[in-house]
Amino acid sequence: MTKIEAPKVVKKKLFSPIWLLPLVALALGAWLGVKSIKEAGIEVRIHFPSATGIDVGKTLVRYQGLTVGKVVDISIDDELKGVNVDLKMDYRADPFLNKGTKFWLVAPKASITGVEGLDTLFSGNYIAIQPGDGESQSFFEAEENAPAILPNEDGLVIELTSETLGSLDVGSQLFYRQIPVGQVISYKLKGASEISLTAFIKKQYAHLVKKDSQFWNVSGLKIDASLSGIKIKTESLSTILAGGLSFSSSESSEMAEKGQQYKIYDNEELALGGIEFTLTADKAESAAIGTPIVFRGINIGRITDSKLTDSGVEFTAKLNTEHAELLSASSQFWLEGADLSLSGVKHAERLLTGSVINFSPGSGEPASQYPLLAEQPDKLATSKLTLTLTSESNQGIAQGAEVRYKQIAIGKVNSVKLNNSLSGIEYQIEIWPEFTQLMTQDSYFVPESALSIDASLEGVSVKTRDFTTLTQGAISLIQGSSKSQVKKGATLTLFTSRQTAAEHFQNLNLIKLTLSSPDGADLSPGAPVYYQKMQIGEVDKVNWQTGEQSFAVNLSIQEQFSELLKSNTVFWRNSALSVNAALTGIEIDVAPLQGALKGSITLGLLDETEHGDQEHLYASKSLALAQAKPISLSFPADVKLSAKAPIRYHGHQVGEVESVKLDKTLDNVTAKAYLYGNYAKHFTQTDASYFIVDAQISLSGITAPETLITGPYIGVIPGKSDITSDNFVASDTPAKQRKTGELYFTLEDNNLGSIKSGTPIFFRGMKIGQVDSYNLSATGNSVLMHSHIDSQFSHLVNQSSQFWDLSGVTVDIGLFSGAKIETGTLETILAGGIGVVTQSKTSDSNQLTADSQFPLQKQLDPEWLNWAPEQKAP
Repeated sequence: MTKIEAPKVVKKKLFSPIWLLPLVALALGAWLGVKSIKEAGIEVRIHFPSATGIDVGKTLVRYQGLTVGKVVDISIDDELKGVNVDLKMDYRADPFLNKGTKFWLVAPKASITGVEGLDTLFSGNYIAIQPGDGESQSFFEAEENAPAILPNEDGLVIELTSETLGSLDVGSQLFYRQIPVGQVISYKLKGASEISLTAFIKKQYAHLVKKDSQFWNVSGLKIDASLSGIKIKTESLSTILAGGLSFSSSESSEMAEKGQQYKIYDNEELALGGIEFTLTADKAESAAIGTPIVFRGINIGRITDSKLTDSGVEFTAKLNTEHAELLSASSQFWLEGADLSLSGVKHAERLLTGSVINFSPGSGEPASQYPLLAEQPDKLATSKLTLTLTSESNQGIAQGAEVRYKQIAIGKVNSVKLNNSLSGIEYQIEIWPEFTQLMTQDSYFVPESALSIDASLEGVSVKTRDFTTLTQGAISLIQGSSKSQVKKGATLTLFTSRQTAAEHFQNLNLIKLTLSSPDGADLSPGAPVYYQKMQIGEVDKVNWQTGEQSFAVNLSIQEQFSELLKSNTVFWRNSALSVNAALTGIEIDVAPLQGALKGSITLGLLDETEHGDQEHLYASKSLALAQAKPISLSFPADVKLSAKAPIRYHGHQVGEVESVKLDKTLDNVTAKAYLYGNYAKHFTQTDASYFIVDAQISLSGITAPETLITGPYIGVIPGKSDITSDNFVASDTPAKQRKTGELYFTLEDNNLGSIKSGTPIFFRGMKIGQVDSYNLSATGNSVLMHSHIDSQFSHLVNQSSQFWDLSGVTVDIGLFSGAKIETGTLETILAGGIGVVTQSKTSDSNQLTADSQFPLQKQLDPEWLNWAPEQKAP
């Protein structure tokens, strides 16, 4: 029997190592793909004016000598104004491609100052990059030139200013003791009169530049020719051709900061260190830039700059460092040239070299400004009394004229000139030391006449002066009685005569006041000022003040009446004729002749407890004693308003109109008015409302009928603001004074119909409110009627209310139904009216707000008559 073997069962493995190979290959491929995409580079486009020196595939992009990209394509731009150069940048350059990044083409450039881009002679032109800040971008405009300073270059950047560029240029070197330490990297115009140059000092030499360093131009050749010989000075050959600057510094000074500003002097002499100050003169005939400053024959400084000013010429001068201690507060400078006289020539060399500025030291701390004198100062000048005399016109006085006292010369006139405002003459005089005690506080001066003629019934007297007075004029001192001396440098008046001087001193005893009046008050200069019918002063002048739209009335009050000018003083104008008629008789008051012709003013006193307005001229005595406050009201030009019209609040007069004038535009009238003192504080708030009240005649009756006899008046409603004003824009229609508890809302209809201001609103036939005003809507397609409900009926109207027009007679005629006529009351037929019904009970959720608006229905819906909610007053 054959034996059968049982089959052997082998379990299959779930995972075979052979599957690792495709997974590893997949991962490696993905990594290579990501790496290839990441390192593929960044595309950037740069716009150049031309493609000269740029080749596709050859021109590289370099940063600090490292290649970070290359040119891959060049194309012409759409506007044919340049070329677009496409770059492929290294992916690691992405953080540096920002809005502030700059690109420029580096090519070899040779000049007198050196060779730039020498490496491009071997490697070819390349595009340089300077990273910047800002948002990332891929399009750039190429720079025409390389930036002034490349990044990571250490050193000091300073700013230099000069009036002209001369032979200086970008690359011009800076020297310190003939050692090149830096160069000019850029320049530009600074305004219209200066050139600003930016210079770079190398790091190892930056400490040589101090805050007080002096820079000067060493360009070209400098030739100094004089009687002592010819001197030629120059720096290096490059400075002769390309220009250059040199500077000097003090070892003890602080180091300069980045951006420090300096001035470039024309030469080393002008840039010498030392102390700088200003000299001022009326004109510059013998002084100029470079004029030396001399002390005892030694040059100690010179003028470095000059410029015109409103009053003359201003020179900038310097004293050398070794002589700086000579300058003091009392130092003096004066021009001195060659002296030609019969005895010979002094300082003959100055005929060729020009004038010099002589110097005299003094004492005290140095000043920043000194006058440049035309001649050597007088040694006795400190003991002389110098004064300034002023006059409206020249009194025939010339420079050098004598100043006399009792016909004895006590001084002289040093100069005669126009004052700074060109409105008068100034005389600079000196009183000699032995006569200074004659000058007292109340002394004054008058011009002497060369010829004096005195004619009278007794005969004619002719007096003449000496020849000097005839040719130069003379000034006489009139001594006063005061014992106080006049101080040096004081300004006094040169009077035209002794009579003019007497009137001047008399006016000094008058008290000056200025009053404001809206119409000038019919006053003229010389108009008297009265107190208790006694003249105590007069009007000096009346001037129109354009800015304030009023007249300024200048008064002079005699000093003996100064006690009348108190806090309770008021002024009012007087009428030439005043008539007061009463049952007891007629009182007529006629002003004096002078007051009738020129007008007059009266000074009055209020009770001691009251305060008066001393700056306002009241129109009448009643207004002044009532302490009325002036206000200005502007109305439309068509209002009917006249002077003396009252201002009323609820029928009570609180003020009156003084005058009404049409404005220049002819669109408005301005009413000058007064509010009586006791009421002014209630009606001068900025939100106070003024309006015209005039009779209105309609079918419903007549409003303000009294104005048919008295004429229109002004109504006023007080405001609530804490800010006050005296100018208001008034209305030609009465304003509605809102009351607490009233409901305000707006009705809208497509036309006004018979509705007008005052049209009543009826609830079940009873008036509960009215229409206050109306106007067209903003779009112009409807009429808005602003209305209110009285406070006691406010609970009867809410958001569920309906309004309809009750005006006129409604006739409804049907073919089969016949005619139906509906009318309201006689009042609504004639004057119009609005009906209102409410559907729901008033609650907090349906109350009216200030902006609530309802349509005005044409007629009543019969269903509305069934609405009868129970409304209870709160």
